Amino acid sequence: MAPSTTLMRSEEWDDGGAALGPRDRPPMSASPPRVLIIGAGSRGRTYAEATRTSSNGIVVGVVEPDPYKRMDLGRKHIWGPQGRDRPAEGESFADWTDFVAYEKQRRQRAAVGETGLPEAVDAVFICVLDEMHRAVIEAMVELGGLHIMCEKPLATSLEDCTAIYKALRQNEAAGTGFANQHVFSIGHVLRYSPHNMLLRKLLLEDRVIGDILSVVHTEPVGWWHFTHSYVRGNWRREQTSAPSLLTKSCHDIDVLLWLLCSPASYKSGRATAPHLPSTVSSSGSLQLFRRSRKPVAAGSATNCLSCPAEPDCKYSAKRIYVDDRLRGLGTGNIRWPVSIVMPDIEDYAINGSLLGAKDALLHTLAEDYGPDTPDSEVAKRNWFGRCVFESDNDVCDDQVVVVTWDEDELPLPPDTLEQHSLNPLADRLQHRGAKTATFHMVAQTKKMCDRYTNFYGVDGEIFADSETITVEDFRTGEKTVHRPPRESKGHGGGDDGLTRQFILAVDRVKNHGMAPDQAQREIIGCTLEEIIRSHALVFCAEAARHGKAVVDWAPWWAREVEGHLA
Repeated sequence: MAPSTTLMRSEEWDDGGAALGPRDRPPMSASPPRVLIIGAGSRGRTYAEATRTSSNGIVVGVVEPDPYKRMDLGRKHIWGPQGRDRPAEGESFADWTDFVAYEKQRRQRAAVGETGLPEAVDAVFICVLDEMHRAVIEAMVELGGLHIMCEKPLATSLEDCTAIYKALRQNEAAGTGFANQHVFSIGHVLRYSPHNMLLRKLLLEDRVIGDILSVVHTEPVGWWHFTHSYVRGNWRREQTSAPSLLTKSCHDIDVLLWLLCSPASYKSGRATAPHLPSTVSSSGSLQLFRRSRKPVAAGSATNCLSCPAEPDCKYSAKRIYVDDRLRGLGTGNIRWPVSIVMPDIEDYAINGSLLGAKDALLHTLAEDYGPDTPDSEVAKRNWFGRCVFESDNDVCDDQVVVVTWDEDELPLPPDTLEQHSLNPLADRLQHRGAKTATFHMVAQTKKMCDRYTNFYGVDGEIFADSETITVEDFRTGEKTVHRPPRESKGHGGGDDGLTRQFILAVDRVKNHGMAPDQAQREIIGCTLEEIIRSHALVFCAEAARHGKAVVDWAPWWAREVEGHLA
């Protein structure tokens, strides 16, 4: 039978009314949510742009220690659009502690009746280094009155994750009114792409393959992308960053739990208890990017620009960042990944020429360290010209995680029993049967972050890649291909989707009287417990990997998470 093709227009959560299409911008309220961007790197810039184009909020301030990045974001999104060359009061800060101090003073000035003050910020996007998340989140919670979106991962250690979770839960419990409570979101943008939202609907609401029995999910990082971020870049060392399973793949672990663990509906009165995992196991290591794999022809060279093997090496920093074969400067590209190597590359390209930018970029790539350089100096910055086989990286470039669930049947609600009477073949377990999820993170691939997944169910199977969702129905023999719209290049529309939903939730609380916990569930569609659970499972998998063991989830969670929340 010939396959049918369906072009689906996925929907995003709203407040219970008409759902939003993937390209719809919510209507602006009379007092739109005012947003502060903390960290003007690539993620901060992404959320600022998404706020402008896809949300009903406005960016009103930026916190960033690098003067160029701070001014660049401000010119594009804050004071520049208002025709000003410089920031006004409350619009620009070099450090997040400066913002906290300013906001405390602003509130004191307002309390004594001073007029003409800038309006308060309603929400913050935290896009600083991963290891700074806990300090910034705790400070924002203590300041009070702010809704928070934190870029993933939540933190780089389980201790910090549970501390953040505890602070957020205590803030909820202590709230005496909406002003003392807040909406909290995490940068798990894959939940918000039209593709994955349709996939979840097909699996959990439409049940097109019945109960899920097994899932095999692959994240292909990309052969040169891995070297950029996890061999030469910020996330190369577990001690100064975190395991690559957290920094790269917490997206994927979260999506698997969202599909296999979370309730099908987040609406009040309809959500069921999560189907919690039974066991977690993992294996993996740093396989390729080691000194033992270094080409013999490279000799003792430690930097690409002085290496005799550089012309033939696919990992050549000159080839990746300068030449025109990939995304290098030679293509005219002065954004990612070139801008990560040199944040001010745009100034060279604008004030001079690409030739001047090339000279400056080559100078940066030539920087290296020797055996006498203190490890503390090596660890504190990136070395993008360093040989990938001579780097100080230690995170896994190949890892497998296996999660199992035991059968956990719940009493069926009346409406479900009525549906069963209409369909005698319906499964009583409703996605709470025994099942297995296998996740594979692999660096050496041509695909770059183009994930693909196989779902095996009792009535059919699904293959999903970044473009399509193909459903094979065992009962009818039909094959249906869904092609969800791709909203943007940012995680398949997930960047815009997350930004839209977070700011929409803030707007509903600020301007329409919605309770924060309702906005959290129904608009953001992710509870605090889900956020901590997906992060905790990463650390559980790492414990399993290091211990070469199969870990029982329930006692591990009770000991390692709940035990620290008393």
